[in-house]
Amino acid sequence: MAVESRPTSASPGLRIDQASSLDEVRDAWSGLAEASGNLFSTWEWAATWWEHYGEGRPLRVGVCRDRDGAPVAILPLYEARRRPVRVLRLVGHGPADELGPVCEPGVPGIAEALIQATRSCGADVLLADRLPADRPPASRGAWAEALGGRLLLHDSSPTIEIAGTTWEEYLQGRSSNFRSQVRRKERKLEREHGLRYRLCDDPGRLPRDLEALFALHRARWEEEGSGALEGSRQGFHRDFAAIALERGWLRLWIAEAGEKPIAAWYGFRFGGADLYYQMGRDPDWERSSVGLVLLAHTVREAIADGQREYKLLRGGEGYKDRFASGDPGIDTVASAVDARGRLAVAAAKTGLSLPSFVRSRLTRAVG
Repeated sequence: MAVESRPTSASPGLRIDQASSLDEVRDAWSGLAEASGNLFSTWEWAATWWEHYGEGRPLRVGVCRDRDGAPVAILPLYEARRRPVRVLRLVGHGPADELGPVCEPGVPGIAEALIQATRSCGADVLLADRLPADRPPASRGAWAEALGGRLLLHDSSPTIEIAGTTWEEYLQGRSSNFRSQVRRKERKLEREHGLRYRLCDDPGRLPRDLEALFALHRARWEEEGSGALEGSRQGFHRDFAAIALERGWLRLWIAEAGEKPIAAWYGFRFGGADLYYQMGRDPDWERSSVGLVLLAHTVREAIADGQREYKLLRGGEGYKDRFASGDPGIDTVASAVDARGRLAVAAAKTGLSLPSFVRSRLTRAVG
C-alpha cells in the first residue's frame, strides 16, 4: 500500500510505502541505520525486539521515498494498542535508550511523515518514545512542536565529546578530585588485587560473560530493583549481544580480581561512538570504587581507539555528570490525530502529576 504524504513547505513530498515485514526492507534499513548513527535504530535491534516482544501485533513499518523513489527513511512503527484508542509506537521501545525515524539526521519533512503514517493506518495516537533532542528538530520540546503533540517526558542522556583528544587531556578537563580518585583507586586495585580488564571477543565465552554481567547487575541493584537486565530482558540481550558481537558492535568489559569478575560494563560501539548501556558490580568492592574505575577505563579505551563520542545514555545519575561534557536529552512525545486521541493524550499528560495508581490507569490508553 502506498500513501502520499501531504507536501508542506518543510516536506519535499515524500511518498510513504508500507512494508509487509521487517525482512522486506532489511537492506534499505541497514544502510539508513548506519547513516543515523543510532545502534537502537538498526534492523538487528528491531528484529530481535520484534521476536521477543512483537506478540503478533500488526506491523506498520513505513518506507519514505524521495521523488526518485530512493528510500530516505524507515518509520519503524507497530500497532501497540487498539482499545480504547488505537496507538502506534516505535519498534524497539523499552530496552532502547534512543529511537526515532531511521534516517540521516535532518531529512526534511520527517515529522510530517510520521504523522501522515499514523493517520493512514487509522490510528488515533502516535506515542514516540525517546526521540533524540540533539537531532533535527533540535532542542528540548522541538519534537513535540514538530509532531503537533505533547511532551510527556524529557530524560537526561549525557555525552562526552572525545574526538581528537587524549586521555590525559580529557582528565585535565575534569576536577582535580576526579583525576586523583581515578588514578589512585585504579593503582590500588592493580597493586593489591591484581585488577585486570578483559573485553569479551569470544562467542564461546559470551554466555558465561553475560551471566556474570547479569549476576553483578542483580547484586548491585538488588535493594533498589533496576529491571533493565531481568526477566524477559535477559533473553533479549542474550540474543542481541550475540548478533552485536558478530557485527563488531559489542563492548562487554569484565573487571577481574584474580580470576573473579568483580564488575562488568555492557555497551556497544556504533557510528563512531561508544555507548554505555548497563553496569554491574560486586557490592563487596563498593569501597574500592571498582565501578568508577571500570567506567573510566572504558572512556580511556574509546579515546585510544579514536571514537568521536562516548554516550552515557539515558539517566541523570550523578556519577555520569562527573564524566559528561554535555546532555542533549531525549523526549517522549504523544501526538493525537483525532478527537479521541487528543482526549487520551490529555489524560496521559495530566496523569504524570498524579499518584502512581491513578497515573497507571490514565496512561494505559496510550501505553
